[in-house]
Amino acid sequence: MDANTAVDQVAVEGGVENTDDVVDNATPSNEQNTAPVVKIAAVKSGRKKTPALSASPNKPLRPSSDSRIAAQPGFVLHSYPHRETSLILDVFTRDYGRIALVAKGAKRPTSKLRGVLQTFQPLSLSWSGKSELRTLTVAEWVGGMLPLEKSALLCGFYLNELLVKLLARDDPHATLFDHYVATLNQLAHQEPAPIVLRQFERALLKETGVAGNFILCTDTRQTVLAESMYVVDPERGPRIARIADSWPAVSGKTLLDMEREDYSDVVTQAQSKVLMRFLLAYHLGGARLNTRQILIDLMQL
Repeated sequence: MDANTAVDQVAVEGGVENTDDVVDNATPSNEQNTAPVVKIAAVKSGRKKTPALSASPNKPLRPSSDSRIAAQPGFVLHSYPHRETSLILDVFTRDYGRIALVAKGAKRPTSKLRGVLQTFQPLSLSWSGKSELRTLTVAEWVGGMLPLEKSALLCGFYLNELLVKLLARDDPHATLFDHYVATLNQLAHQEPAPIVLRQFERALLKETGVAGNFILCTDTRQTVLAESMYVVDPERGPRIARIADSWPAVSGKTLLDMEREDYSDVVTQAQSKVLMRFLLAYHLGGARLNTRQILIDLMQL
């Protein structure tokens, strides 16, 4: 398998595991910034047109009359075919969380949606419907972000798969959305992938409520000590490490560094990688990240 084939498979399957094991220098291009904005108008109907709704991080606007949402910031996480000419989109929006949209006619050769509904592209999305599967009415490319290339692209698919598998539908996480945007920008600008990924993984578990802080020891109810060794109970948090523990042991300094988002220490980088791999595996409930084998193949090239 060559690298291009592998990346194509990543795009189909939607994610990678442990991407920070692959280190490559991406060379971002500015081509994306000069592309024209493409807007797809909604199909006209006899219903009264609803004015555009502003996306507020504090109070999402949810029309009660016909459940139309307009101009919502979002990203496509994954897509798959629906019937002959349409696509089902798994999208992450700022004020409405992760939702499913049907993009009617998006697979037609003449559809302008084909060039718009791409992963890692900032979009303005409008939709209608009250069911779990809404109908996309407008998609507009917002622009302003560099494309992801090489190892950064693999990291991006890894982020998307984590979001698909750990975020419940219709559960807003505006702070996490902003962190996702910042992470894509960091990857596009070739910031160190291991550090960027650890910060996002930690933010994801905290935002979804499955992980608390790393400051308080659950055994002693006192602050974690930098010189002591701990394990992190996935359900309760840090406690003093014991000889019989099978969970990964990390220093108190690593936990305190992670809480401060300080990954400058190489020991912190190594221990946090093992710890987050363990915590993610636990909270994924045994679910396998789809493209692990692709990453292994790439590492053997």
